Amino acid sequence: MSAPPALSPAGGVETVTLGCRLNMVESEELARQARASGERNLAIVNTCAVTAEALRRSRQAVRRLGRERPTDRIIVTGCAAELHGRDFAAMPGVTRVIPNGDKTLDPAAGAAPRAVAAAEGTRGFLAVQNGCDHRCTFCVIPFGRGASRSAPPAEVLQVAQALVESGKREIVLTGVDLTAYGADLPDDWSLPRLARMLLAEIPDLARLRLSSIDCVEAGFELIDAMGQEKRLAPHLHLSLQAGDDLILKRMKRRHSRQDAVDFCRRLREARPETVLGADLIVGFPTETEEMFLRTLELVEDCALTHLHVFPFSPRPGAPAALMPQVDRETVLERAARLRALGERRLKRHLEAQLGKTLRVLAERGGQARAADFTLVRTPGAEPGTLFDVSVTGHDGRMLLS
Repeated sequence: MSAPPALSPAGGVETVTLGCRLNMVESEELARQARASGERNLAIVNTCAVTAEALRRSRQAVRRLGRERPTDRIIVTGCAAELHGRDFAAMPGVTRVIPNGDKTLDPAAGAAPRAVAAAEGTRGFLAVQNGCDHRCTFCVIPFGRGASRSAPPAEVLQVAQALVESGKREIVLTGVDLTAYGADLPDDWSLPRLARMLLAEIPDLARLRLSSIDCVEAGFELIDAMGQEKRLAPHLHLSLQAGDDLILKRMKRRHSRQDAVDFCRRLREARPETVLGADLIVGFPTETEEMFLRTLELVEDCALTHLHVFPFSPRPGAPAALMPQVDRETVLERAARLRALGERRLKRHLEAQLGKTLRVLAERGGQARAADFTLVRTPGAEPGTLFDVSVTGHDGRMLLS
């Protein structure tokens, strides 16, 4: 994320989105509302505060808009705006700061939990949950997003049906704490129950994919769904963060190392072709070399394929910022080692696919994705189409056909 975020043209409305997929979904909904109301010369910046760097980039994006588009009105929203609203409101060109709890330009929509979707591209991203009830010591997102809340199942179904009718072959369910879905709803709703309902009610939906999940919240119900529902994509991205139990406790994570290993094992017993990714933080305060090695070992023990590696940086307002820090050079060196392991794990996975025939969904740029999220180079394929490919090789990042 070294380059500044690009502007997205939206018929007189510009959007700049930083951070998570949920922000991406919400930005598209805000742009849709703005276009529907006839807005012109409007820029919307959806900010992120997950790290100090994300906050810096959010401020940079607003300042850049103020310089480059001095005639535009600028609306700022997102987690950084929620936490630092006065700072953003004082920036040149900013006419409105919208809190996350009121993230809409449509007064009739209100601030109640809503199912919103990003319909552009080859798949539909459907946000079904928002907020978080947990307090991990490295994170300030609960203060930016508020308590966990779930979109009503009937509304989720309605939006999902509309996505499929518009031509989407795959839907990705997303949220801040996705596996918390349903805890605030009556009638024992849960993420696995929601997934089963969508698959049963929308037979034309080719694939349903889940975004990042918490393994300790997922439990056996999700494992059963993954094993039984073949249109539920055999790919999960896990919020693991570390492989050492003491570090996990200092992070205030709610799972142990063994919990993570057991979850991955049981999931593969139910669905052997499942491919797993994970978020991992390196250089968390007090992390020793031995503790870091436990995280390296976790990648092998859980047979992880897709790694998102985050070098720890203290975030003002997060408890971990007050803990004894690991020196920056060590943090970056450990991050490089973990990323190198991730590259080796991915290469091993790619080599295991040689000679197979895979069903893939074409994306833009001459590439496609298999159900297990593996990238496949498919020059000339029409974006949004599903088709079979024979795997002939790989380039270390994606399969060749």
